[in-house]
Amino acid sequence: MFDHPLTPLLAPESVAFVGASERPNTPGRDMLETVRRSGYRGRVYAVNPKYETIDGIACYPSLADLPEPVDLAVLAVGNSRLEEAFERAAEAGARSAVVFASGQGQGADGGLIDRLRAIARAAGMPVCGVNCMGFYNDALPVWICGFPSPRTLTPGGGITFIAQSGSVFGAIAHNDPRFAFNLVVSPGQELVTTVADYMDYALELESTKVIGLFLEAIRDPEAFRRALEKANAREIPVVALKVGRTAESQALAVSHTGALTGNDSAFDALCRRYGVLRVKDIDELAATLLLFAAGRLAAPGGLATIHDSGGERELLVDLAQEVGVPFARIGPSTRKRLAERLEEGLEPHNPLDAWGTGNDFQAIFTDCLRALNDDPQTALSVLFADLRDRYYVSEGFAAAAADVAGQTTKPVIVATNYSGVRHDAIALRLTRAGVPVLDGTVPALRAVRHALAWRDFLRSDRRQPVPAAPPGVRGRWQERLASGAPLEEAEALSLLGDYGVPTVPFVVAASETEACAAAETLGFPVAVKTAMPNVPHKSDVGGVRLGLGRIEDVASVYRDFAARLGPRVILQRMAPRGVEMTFGMVSDPQFGPVVMVGAGGVLVEILGDVTYALAPFDAATARRLIDELRTRRLLDGVRGAPPGDVAALARALAAFSVLSADLADLVAEIDVNPLIVTADGVLAVDALVVPKQA
Repeated sequence: MFDHPLTPLLAPESVAFVGASERPNTPGRDMLETVRRSGYRGRVYAVNPKYETIDGIACYPSLADLPEPVDLAVLAVGNSRLEEAFERAAEAGARSAVVFASGQGQGADGGLIDRLRAIARAAGMPVCGVNCMGFYNDALPVWICGFPSPRTLTPGGGITFIAQSGSVFGAIAHNDPRFAFNLVVSPGQELVTTVADYMDYALELESTKVIGLFLEAIRDPEAFRRALEKANAREIPVVALKVGRTAESQALAVSHTGALTGNDSAFDALCRRYGVLRVKDIDELAATLLLFAAGRLAAPGGLATIHDSGGERELLVDLAQEVGVPFARIGPSTRKRLAERLEEGLEPHNPLDAWGTGNDFQAIFTDCLRALNDDPQTALSVLFADLRDRYYVSEGFAAAAADVAGQTTKPVIVATNYSGVRHDAIALRLTRAGVPVLDGTVPALRAVRHALAWRDFLRSDRRQPVPAAPPGVRGRWQERLASGAPLEEAEALSLLGDYGVPTVPFVVAASETEACAAAETLGFPVAVKTAMPNVPHKSDVGGVRLGLGRIEDVASVYRDFAARLGPRVILQRMAPRGVEMTFGMVSDPQFGPVVMVGAGGVLVEILGDVTYALAPFDAATARRLIDELRTRRLLDGVRGAPPGDVAALARALAAFSVLSADLADLVAEIDVNPLIVTADGVLAVDALVVPKQA
């Protein structure tokens, strides 16, 4: 056993159960039965002054009466007695604790949870809870849970699962023997021990193949980052289901970027940085964990599938396009092998319908699945069939999948089209043979997409150097930004230019004469916009006029703006026609500067076609962000328009990310919209910079 700060908690040599009871169907009784069922071989004590023994376990009046200070004190007491029990545990030298109670309670000097946290920190005790279900360390094994469960121990498991929801903890950990865990934790409200701490422990276990997370909040962002970095170093995939998408931060935002970038977007950017595979629901989470637990990495290429139904094959094609899973483009030699085995009337394609008359179906499916899997363009293969226990056809499909899996290093999967089919025995047998069985077409496809994404993440060059900020630029802007006043547009454009983001030429004018002279200097046509302070969205107040081609027009527009809005204006040379894009930045309180790129102009709010990343990043990362946009194809030229300079756009986005990181402590939000992309480069036309309040 390795030495780790959580060893006394998760791998204790001695455990005391405070509040142990003989009464059935109570946490005090259930926790004793649970630890016994786990096969735990350490020393077990019960603590309750009412009993001398409980079910053969010696019972003591208090922790102070135990023959030794224990590694772990499990507190199954109510909130009214919790603080006293916690203090007694610390005084008795307990090295860690599990607390099932909610911790909701008040006292004369504040909240109960705060007082418990102070006790734990003073004693240096890791704590699972409060308000937790406990944990199952199947690698030891030891189960500490105050609630009964039908689960059984599967030795040699490689799934670590940490769920901030007790119900999700129970749903995943208790019901399906296909899941072979090494560690399952319900951390509760994370009094002092967080999800990141449990991840760090799991990453020290040689058995860990994948980490699954159900998250409501990240309580220690820096430790969470370090855990993800450690997972990357060990090449352990992390699969996360994050809930709690809120609109409160959007309502407080000043810029378009702030309205689109909330806490959830920051978490999404964090996932992108560290290759975290983000799932949408529990079914997708379960399917993805099962796939990664098999321990095989997807090869280059796409998905190959074999079916016993033409209709379900067509359904798969439709759904795969929606999910974003590419099919392998199998070669002529593979098609020849398929044609030689298929019955008359069946075409040798991927995806493949291989069911004919049913004659010799097991051999046909085995040979065809092997042919598909052997193709160099196949990354992984899936046999789609609605397996049912005690059905000879399902047994034949299972044998075919197991046979092929035994002769390849690529992932071989069986997936059902209908998630409700009953296949407990056959699915467990296949899983233990290294063939994961995934339930439902869409969860299976999403798991496949994650397998391909993880492959691509591992093969990407994550060590690309990020450009340094231009020397001296921060110093020139620090005092101005520290004032807390929003930057005027001219200042914002100058700031962008100083960091290497190209901008349109501009001049600020405060009189009609200055405006006309500026227009002559810039060259016609020009745009005139109000430059009065506290007007973040100029078009909303009629403060923007474009394409002015004569001095008379400039003079007329200036007089109108001066009368309605004020005398200061900014004149810009009209940008050439091109594709409008937008850049944005929000300084997230947990994860730092988050950069956004998306479709520009009014489309940024109408379409919401944006991607996010943590700043700073290089041009290669910027290019990947741009390529993920739905409107990306506009940059290739549409209906005769020339293609845009995507490389220049990527360089500008990378420079913007450097700006965002360099000024993250001074700037709350930045909005660059539009940024025009042409065949000759990019030009930022408008920008809003909101400093943090002084």
